[in-house]
Amino acid sequence: QVQLVESGGGLVQAGGSLRLSCAASGRTINSNAMGWFRQAPGKEREFVAAISGSEGGTVYADSVKGRFTISRDNAKNTVYLQMNSLKPEDTAVYYCALRFSYYVSHRSRDFSSWGQGTQVTVSS
Repeated sequence: QVQLVESGGGLVQAGGSLRLSCAASGRTINSNAMGWFRQAPGKEREFVAAISGSEGGTVYADSVKGRFTISRDNAKNTVYLQMNSLKPEDTAVYYCALRFSYYVSHRSRDFSSWGQGTQVTVSS
């Protein structure tokens, strides 16, 4: 069983930056595609970014393209989400997820393991 723990969320002003971390334990995730999703109060969970296993090909939601960067450090069994130029509409709980596939996906149903989430709040 794999466990995913997100960290790095917090309160920032618009235009600021945060780096989220997703630490995996229980097994190596080098060959797994990993994703970040977010959910604002009263809203459905939405795709943010995903990265393929090993080689690190990436996919981003249009709303974050050019501002967010997903990456992974296989030696640390960890995935990151660097968030720059943050906007109030980025406010949400951010979740890390694992897919049992090498290839990226933007669909939450394709991801089988999830972290507990970390809160990101961006003030105006």
